[in-house]
Amino acid sequence: MIIVNGTAVTPESLLAEYPEDSVEQKILRKLAAGDTHFSYPSMDQLKFELRLRKEIIAASYELNRSGLGFEVFRETRCNPTYWKRLWDGGFALNDGANPAAAIADIFHNGSQYGTECATAMMIVYYGALLKVYGEALFNKTFPKIDLMNWHRIDRLLWEVGNMQRRDVYLPGDRRYFNNPDVNLLTPEWQGENTIDLGNGMFYGHGVGIYKAEAIIQELNKNRVPNADESAALLDSAGRPDFIKLGNIYLRGGS
Repeated sequence: MIIVNGTAVTPESLLAEYPEDSVEQKILRKLAAGDTHFSYPSMDQLKFELRLRKEIIAASYELNRSGLGFEVFRETRCNPTYWKRLWDGGFALNDGANPAAAIADIFHNGSQYGTECATAMMIVYYGALLKVYGEALFNKTFPKIDLMNWHRIDRLLWEVGNMQRRDVYLPGDRRYFNNPDVNLLTPEWQGENTIDLGNGMFYGHGVGIYKAEAIIQELNKNRVPNADESAALLDSAGRPDFIKLGNIYLRGGS
């Protein structure tokens, strides 16, 4: 159920504003179905979430095509024009570097970069916010960026790293496939962070874009001998605080 400024809203009028079978329509239908309340202070906030979720999905496809390499933390790499590689494998924005240009460079010159799946998720979210905010507001909002899974996450994106059980899972959510019987010789296969793309498809860096069953099969190839517990998609999700990010957008960063 969709609640806007305290009033229940039927999705029919909103559905007509978006192309048939679009990402926005699919999300609206999921928001409206069932008894779970999705509350927004204004219609503009709801439309912001729809737009940002659409861009999260688009950024996932773009990053998958970028040539970004998969590397464990001890072997990560980045473009030194924009980033400094840190001792733990994370990337820190160079002093004086343009944040928007630095994030865009990962998507345009992915072959110069290599990292693991969690950090790739943060790159997706930054890439989507850059598309929605535009360069000026993005740079004002994120003047300093550290890319290192959830260990040095920006306070504005903290919720992405906070997995919680949800009543409804939506395109643009971060989902996790856990591999409890992972082979200790390949710890990088202990799980896969992914973006829910809708239609049963998920993007995971190092795996690609597949249905859940295919990702589970890939993880199961990297278990200890005689393992008896399959990898599985956890019943939880991380998602940004769309209201908080929407307030920044709607106020122009003021």
